[in-house]
Amino acid sequence: MSSGDTAWVLLSSALVLIMTPGVALFYGGLARRKNILSLLMQCFFIMCLISLQWVLYGYSLAFAPDAGHGLIGGLQWVGLNNVGPAAGPYSDKIPHLAFMIFQAMFAILTPALMVGAFAERIKFSAFAIMMLLWSTFVYDPIAHWVWGGGWLANIGALDFAGGIVVHVSSGVSALVMAILIGKRCGYDKQLFTPHNLPLTVLGGALLWFGWFGFNAGSALEANGLAANAFVTTNTATAAAGLTWALIEWQRHGVPTVLGIVSGALAGLVAITPACGFVSPFSSIFIGVFAAVFCYMAVTILKPKLGYDDSLDVFGIHGVGGMWGTIATGIFASIAINEGGANGLLYGNAKLFLVQGIYMLSCIVYAVVMTWILFKFVDALFGMRVEKQDELIGLDLTQHKEAAYTILE
Repeated sequence: MSSGDTAWVLLSSALVLIMTPGVALFYGGLARRKNILSLLMQCFFIMCLISLQWVLYGYSLAFAPDAGHGLIGGLQWVGLNNVGPAAGPYSDKIPHLAFMIFQAMFAILTPALMVGAFAERIKFSAFAIMMLLWSTFVYDPIAHWVWGGGWLANIGALDFAGGIVVHVSSGVSALVMAILIGKRCGYDKQLFTPHNLPLTVLGGALLWFGWFGFNAGSALEANGLAANAFVTTNTATAAAGLTWALIEWQRHGVPTVLGIVSGALAGLVAITPACGFVSPFSSIFIGVFAAVFCYMAVTILKPKLGYDDSLDVFGIHGVGGMWGTIATGIFASIAINEGGANGLLYGNAKLFLVQGIYMLSCIVYAVVMTWILFKFVDALFGMRVEKQDELIGLDLTQHKEAAYTILE
């Protein structure tokens, strides 16, 4: 084993963990002041809940040897049985425990990304149960299909750091929950504006920072592949942030800080599945089109369809992840990563087709399972808070706390 690679993966694990508080601050600043603590609580609760779920059985379902037909892992590693300091099956350079905890941070982040879609109107008790079930029945199987030796890995699907596993699965599932739970009170009659954009910028900065561990750490070694993932991540993010700002400037006469941060996040999402398979030059195109597609989803598609995705989880994570997955099928190059494949741009239309199958199958599965789980939890506990509680705000009604002191 390599001490340098082990140190890199453990450091990357810490970088990915900081992304969940980053998500909390990003969403918290976008929400109304009466709901910021509810979003912070939901994200931190997920950090605790899924950390334990992953150790007890989640890691085994996602990464243990296949239980049959490439659909789910077995129970050999329940409670981290036989998962120790020796090298594991996914890398002979790092301890099995290091790989496990790195993947745990992905499992934590994914449901946390969803909270922005149904923000300001979900009952906390039902939320907690829903996130545990969703992680078990949606995230863990999809992670196994792609990264744990499942059926999508066997047909050659590429996802370097989680374009579908993390972002599309959470994005489309969040959209389903937002539609099923219904619009916020007054959604069609008033404008909901961010209450603290500096918090959102801070959260965006933490996400950009932590994303280097998310993407470059997925190389599982401190090598040239990690360096390529690091550079493509930064390049696509910069291109997307700049593009979003320029679009706003052209359309509205001014660029906004919310726009440039949203664009940067769209670029981070889109480059995630491709970062270890494409060149820095290709990542510029991925970032530019990520901004264009996500901007259209947020400003055109959402108003036209009328759904209340409170903080644009689907518009950025869902759409950005879809584009990144397809872009991998276009721009991937064996010259970057011999473990990958050439994409459409290099004469391999098969990869482009495989990426489409990968994307559509995971979308259908996530949508159907999320709908079933939502209806189950809603029938037992009720997903939405009472109207009066929603009008007062979830900080006080769900947690009996207030984020700000009100000066008389």
